Amino acid sequence: MRTYEPLKVEEKWQREWEKNEINTTNTTTEDSKKKYYILEQFPYPSGSGLHMGHVRVYSMGDVLARFKRMKGFNVLHPMGADAFGLPAENAAIKHQVNPEEWTLKNMVQIKNEQKSLGFSYDWNRYLGTCLPDYYKMTQKLFLLFYKRGLAYRKKANVNWCHECSTVLANEQVEDGKCWRCDTEIERKELEQWFLKVTDYADRLLTDLDKLDEWPDNVKNMQKNWIGRSDGYEITFSIKDLDEKINIFTTCPSLVYDTSFLKLSIDHPFIRNLLNSNSQIREFVEKTGKISEFDRASNNVVKDGVFSGFNAVNPLNGADIPIWVTNYVLTEGGLGVPAQEKSDFEFAAKYNLALMGEDHNKDSLDRDEVLNTLKQSESVKKICRYKLRDWLISRQRYWGCPIPILYCSKCGTVPIPDDDLPVLLPKDVVFNKGQNPIETSAAYKTTICPNCKNEAKRETDTMDTFIDSSWYFLRFIDPQNGQDPFDPEKVNKWLPIDEYVGGVEHAILHLLYSRFFTKVLYDEGLVNFDEPFKSLLTQGMVLKNGSKMSKSKGNVISPMETIKKYGADATRMFVLFAAPPEKDLEWSDSGLEGMLRFLNKVWKLVQKNPDINSSEEVLNLEDEESQKLYRELHLTIKKVTKELEEGNGFNTAISSIMEFVNSVTFNQEKISKSNLKDYLEAILLLLAPFAPHISEELWRSIGNTGSIFKQTWPEFNTDAIIMDKIEIPIQINGIVRDLIKIRADIKEEQLKEEVIKLPKIQARINNQVIKKVIIVPNRLVNLVV
Repeated sequence: MRTYEPLKVEEKWQREWEKNEINTTNTTTEDSKKKYYILEQFPYPSGSGLHMGHVRVYSMGDVLARFKRMKGFNVLHPMGADAFGLPAENAAIKHQVNPEEWTLKNMVQIKNEQKSLGFSYDWNRYLGTCLPDYYKMTQKLFLLFYKRGLAYRKKANVNWCHECSTVLANEQVEDGKCWRCDTEIERKELEQWFLKVTDYADRLLTDLDKLDEWPDNVKNMQKNWIGRSDGYEITFSIKDLDEKINIFTTCPSLVYDTSFLKLSIDHPFIRNLLNSNSQIREFVEKTGKISEFDRASNNVVKDGVFSGFNAVNPLNGADIPIWVTNYVLTEGGLGVPAQEKSDFEFAAKYNLALMGEDHNKDSLDRDEVLNTLKQSESVKKICRYKLRDWLISRQRYWGCPIPILYCSKCGTVPIPDDDLPVLLPKDVVFNKGQNPIETSAAYKTTICPNCKNEAKRETDTMDTFIDSSWYFLRFIDPQNGQDPFDPEKVNKWLPIDEYVGGVEHAILHLLYSRFFTKVLYDEGLVNFDEPFKSLLTQGMVLKNGSKMSKSKGNVISPMETIKKYGADATRMFVLFAAPPEKDLEWSDSGLEGMLRFLNKVWKLVQKNPDINSSEEVLNLEDEESQKLYRELHLTIKKVTKELEEGNGFNTAISSIMEFVNSVTFNQEKISKSNLKDYLEAILLLLAPFAPHISEELWRSIGNTGSIFKQTWPEFNTDAIIMDKIEIPIQINGIVRDLIKIRADIKEEQLKEEVIKLPKIQARINNQVIKKVIIVPNRLVNLVV
């Protein structure tokens, strides 16, 4: 009997699958098969290869892809690399190599590791967002946004990271620090490029109701981030200044009891005071280092500075002091201590009026406030969102160049399509604190395509989340050299049927991808406005209760586990150890147990080399035989249901294990023909989870052709309900006998079987049966 050697088996079939392009999908020809687009979020080639979190995500996706192929679907299962961004650039600088060289090397490494795990990707569709043929199309999409008025440049107060030497979007600041390097951020006013995601705020919010197959927690995270509030904008005049400020409130009657106006550090009125008021400037700088999340906390100590100005209450002309505060995130609001605990704490701290006692409360009925404000044209009904426009400018080298130039005569000019892609310059110097692209004179200086005068090229690159906001569309048409994609092809394959990835991308990536899709829908390029039909988010992989990280020294390399246990055992363990949505605690003993199980399957097949013989051996007793046959079909039903409905990978594997144990225990008593049926069923069910060993054993029992070209087994409904049950037989309410019957027996047949029973015949003794009461699967009562 051959010994199970995982590495030899796995390398053999990985070569064979690649040679025969078994996972290649033809998306151009008409196919009678139903389509199934399964996609996992692509990796970032940071230099450390895959981690166990990747293995878990990609194993889930691969099981579904292989299962759907065997179910008869035309499956699209592509992969690529999210390859631009700060980590790659910083790592390249640290190792004194060019970011492109560093990234491409890491892309190859990760691709090889994915192949070593046997993931069934269509490698002909592989893409890297840092490759010119891809970022040319990213630039085309940017220009589409620009044409539609959705890309614009303005001065703004931004989050600046000194260590990364670039600005960050609000979503990329965590606890007042850069999400990449943990450096404290500061606020700067810079000219930056934005995308008008706020134009789509309402649709991004309401369309979440369409996503029935998304986890509720992800939808709630997006709802909270978008943060719609319906209310009123109140206009206040500023005393002694020819200026007005607008304040939002959901309750305009509170204007009457307002003790002060509370403005955020980003309110235009406050920004205009920075140069003339050092106290305000210092307060803004200090507060700007605190994340919006922390400032929104109920526990934050309320702090503020008086602006030196008063507003005029539009209802009664009273003076209202204007303060800049640390606990207001949006531009401004009404300070009403009687209504808000935070306002009460703030007013008490700075000796402000606590109940609006300076106002003449009786001079105006509360119900008429709103009408009075309307007559004075000081109010209008609006809805407001917490969501802000997406800041996409980055002052770094390793990103997609923004295809814009600046001409002294023509102003801001988009680069013509024929001149795309705008390639990253090679002659740059990586000096800390400076945008490397600024060091390339040849790149910065160009010619205006309109007037042919000298012009300056934009040196900022795009946020890497731009690249990942549309990559799923490019997979459909990756070789298209003219356009990002062919609409006809994309409309055939999208939306994605199952998108697999981490819940940590619930706001940034998923929100931006939905935004991109809606813009393309409005442009008429796609006929769907949501990109991901179903979303599968997984928990983290932990060791000793903590997330795996280099700093904690608890990282497990997938390549190490493959070398020691094999790819199939590694895949099986990360799928079996916890439900997909839960965190997974790493266990070496669990991995060893999974290898023992695969060895059991191997031995079960190898111990029966003559399985195709017509010779019969001792058969099971009839009842036991039926029990094993029933268990087979219950297992098929369970595994199928888990993969079709619940993504219960762990419970599906458990069911297969139980059936393997049953067959192993009874193998010497099962006929050869039955045993072959059982083993084939085991291998077919196991194939999506452990593809290499399943393919090897499938061939070893005399089958030709790949196991992944076979049809997924169907369960026999009659077999599942064939087990007999025992129920009592009553005569006039007293139990007189018992009967064993099939659970699915028809009532008329049950009556006939009951009356035939000798004990019942004797008890009836020619009496008339007036009524037969049947409680299904519980009892039969004869009334005589």
